[in-house]
Amino acid sequence: MNNIGRNSFDIGYMDTLASGDSPLHRLDPRAKLITTFIFIVTVVSFDRYALAVLTPFFIYPIVLIALSGLPAGYLLKKVLIVSPFAILVGIFNPLMDRGILFHIGSIGISGGWVSFISIVLRFMLTVTAALILVSLTGFNAVCAALIKFGVPKPFVVQLLFFYRYIFVLSDEAERMVRAGSFRAFHSGAMGFKTFISLLGNLLLRTLDRAERIYYAMCCRGFDGNIRIIRSMRITYQEIMFIFGWGALFIFLRYFNVPLKLGTFITGLLK
Repeated sequence: MNNIGRNSFDIGYMDTLASGDSPLHRLDPRAKLITTFIFIVTVVSFDRYALAVLTPFFIYPIVLIALSGLPAGYLLKKVLIVSPFAILVGIFNPLMDRGILFHIGSIGISGGWVSFISIVLRFMLTVTAALILVSLTGFNAVCAALIKFGVPKPFVVQLLFFYRYIFVLSDEAERMVRAGSFRAFHSGAMGFKTFISLLGNLLLRTLDRAERIYYAMCCRGFDGNIRIIRSMRITYQEIMFIFGWGALFIFLRYFNVPLKLGTFITGLLK
């Protein structure tokens, strides 16, 4: 199987992970969605030079991965795949912000490098939290929770279809790449005209197959409602989960734990 097929299967593996039976898997999707939202808002609320204060927030993904049994290597690989977007956003910061903030020995560290590393850290934290949410809950359950919170149903259904049709697109691309490799009499880079032609055919094939899938869904009773296997019910466990993590996030936001810890250790060594 080529890389396109492997990547398609790899994305769908998150739905397989969501079928687990750990206590975190059994929590109501709304509790996990609220907690993830609070986590992301808290992380992105720091100023651009925040660096050390972000490190304690790694406790959230680490604890969730450890308690739920999610594969840390798989999630890390997904984060690294999309990390070039964060690097592209902040790569020019060292060129535009050259003011020295502090020194490490004789080396001056400019504000541009600090803000660049801060962007990468916040990106890693937020993307990892989102991946953990989908891996623990499943995309269907996340969409059902969004509807419960009052998000417009047409938007949520389109979001669900977009996620599902990624697999349709990758499957058709895999078919076309395999067929092209069988018919190629020479190896080499694909020409621009050939690439444009394949791209147009891929779009048409994907739209045609997506339409057939939609008709099949209608024949099986699809009415626009998102149904999940686990019932959605808020209990004291969900309330403790939300308020426990939320209180920790607020504490870490307004209390510089690394600074206090460093000051305490320095005082002991004197």
